Order: sequence, then structure tokens, then C-alpha cells
Amino acid sequence: MAHPTSQSRPAVVPPPTKHQLALMIWLAVFPTLIVLNLALDDWLSTLAPVLRTFVLVTIAVPIVIYGLMPRLHKLRGRLLNRLASR
Repeated sequence: MAHPTSQSRPAVVPPPTKHQLALMIWLAVFPTLIVLNLALDDWLSTLAPVLRTFVLVTIAVPIVIYGLMPRLHKLRGRLLNRLASR
């Protein structure tokens, strides 16, 4: 049975630095909040600021944590592996 060589599988990618993670979070949160604000503006404009913020956060956090951050982590891994293979 053939074993994959270390060159055939991607290298293990270390966790992001604080600066990388901050950038990834910003890249996920900012567009999400813009889209939600634009999509829900008519409805949200009738709410008090605290309630509006609560609604936005309640919708945005799952989108960011379960939808966008895993994709950004994958993308970061691909980029680092591509750079390492050069």
C-alpha cells in the first residue's frame, strides 16, 4: 500500500496570528453588517438603537462564525500552502 509523501499532502497550517485573525474577522463582519443593514433598513429603522443592534448581532454572529470564518480559514490555508510551495 502506497503512503502519500509529504509533498503530496498540504502542510499543516499554524493558527492565525492575532493580526491575521483581526483582519479575517473584519473581512467577515463588515460586509455582513453592510448587507444586513441594507436588506433590513426599512424594518430596522423603526427600532430603538439598542434593539436594532441586538437584532443585527443576533443575525450576523452565526453568519460570520458558521458561514464566513471557516471559509476564510480555508482560504488562508490555501494561500499559505501555495506560498510555501514556491
